[in-house]
Amino acid sequence: MRAETTTGAAPRGGRLRFGIWDWLDRPPGLPIGALYEQRLRLLEAADRAGFYCYHLAEHHGTPLSAAPSANLFFAAASQRTRRLRLGALVYLLPMYHPLRLVEEIAMLDHLTGGRLEVGVGRGASPYELAMFGISPEAAPELFREALDILVQGLATGDLTYEGRHFRLADTRADLRPRQQPYPPLWYPTTNADSIPWIAREGFNTIYGFGFLSPTLEDTRAQLDRYARLHAEAATRPGRLNGHVAAPLYGFTRQVYVAETDAQARREARAAFADFFANFNYLWALHGNDRYSSRVDFDQLVERGLILLGSPASVRAQLTHAVAAAGGNYFAGTFAFGSLSEQQILRSLDLFAREVMLAF
Repeated sequence: MRAETTTGAAPRGGRLRFGIWDWLDRPPGLPIGALYEQRLRLLEAADRAGFYCYHLAEHHGTPLSAAPSANLFFAAASQRTRRLRLGALVYLLPMYHPLRLVEEIAMLDHLTGGRLEVGVGRGASPYELAMFGISPEAAPELFREALDILVQGLATGDLTYEGRHFRLADTRADLRPRQQPYPPLWYPTTNADSIPWIAREGFNTIYGFGFLSPTLEDTRAQLDRYARLHAEAATRPGRLNGHVAAPLYGFTRQVYVAETDAQARREARAAFADFFANFNYLWALHGNDRYSSRVDFDQLVERGLILLGSPASVRAQLTHAVAAAGGNYFAGTFAFGSLSEQQILRSLDLFAREVMLAF
């Protein structure tokens, strides 16, 4: 297959694009194989409905993620979808040898027909980093070294690098990605201090993570800041994501749509409780109550951090959120906790037909 140059998906200030962000957390009692098949059917439906990209988080040693290897899941998803782009959000770079990741990304970019997106991060959970013998203090430097090697290897195939943690001499990565010089890069964050670097390098970004997201006012301030700084640096050579002319930047929310507001609230409440048990699993295991005070379901709904209700209600909630926060991208989490496959697919269908098309 021929190489493709990535030019970006939508101009800044252009039409809103819609993606899906997923933890792939494990519902109580559902066999793992059945969970994978459920998600693959979700991706098939999202592909038909015209969603832009499916983003999958990476977690280890926790029921928050049944897919500790996004690449394995994407290999399966590549054969079940045709248009939907696929991307880790994120690869936890301190946990990888970058040469191996260069080769796997190149392979996946061809398996997907040039539909791969590459999100990178350093890891936020000290417990997951510890499983790999990594301290939180070492993670930032590991991340930067691995990112340098990853970009160099994807862009040129040549890897010569001398760092504290990685050393490569005259190494050649024979596989090259289909998208040239490499697939679009993403760096999501909840840290406002990261915005200048993300914007100036041209990363696609999502600011905030569902129920942990900042206020809409803060999101607006940071997304506006991103757009301004990106525009100022747009002609600077050597940017990491400079081959993407118009990066995507926006926010994410958990979403559940049903026929009525009451039905949506009732069904989502029970599912969210199971999701939060998965989310909080490692923290609770280590006696850390960091998130326990931030998960009052009704308050999260009232604050707009979970979008739920009838199609008309969710359309109004999302219209308000987009107008308040700005950006050109929204990623919804449609599968979480103990929602059944029927509930997930119905919610996605109602959203696609009666919410998404309104934008």
